[in-house]
Amino acid sequence: MATSVTTITPPETAYGTIADTSVAEVAVATVEVTTQEDIVRSYFRDIPVMAEIARCESTFRQTLPNGEVLRGKVDSDDTGIMQINRRYHGVKAAQLELDLNDIYHNMAYARYLYETQGTQPWSASAPCWNKNITIAANI
Repeated sequence: MATSVTTITPPETAYGTIADTSVAEVAVATVEVTTQEDIVRSYFRDIPVMAEIARCESTFRQTLPNGEVLRGKVDSDDTGIMQINRRYHGVKAAQLELDLNDIYHNMAYARYLYETQGTQPWSASAPCWNKNITIAANI
């Protein structure tokens, strides 16, 4: 596998050019990609079942390739990576100043749901995620 390196001129800052950054470090930093799965697993590292729920609900997708926010197939009000239903949760999400179209806000609302209701809001997809996780009386 061939590797291509692009020479990047370090940016100017208020204090001059960033001199400590080598071209190799800049190239690595710009090539590194974080997937939506990485974002979810990092955000829910303390609640692994939530990452499994995201896998089952959206296959770790907040948006479609065309940039539109992922909507549910069965219920088009299900929104984003955690498939939060706008009809049931839209008002509360707005009160919490969370935009379900944003991946981080979608996950934050999912965390709120988990903290108040456990995994119950995702019980319909439990046959998918529950087989990979052992949860003591959380459903």
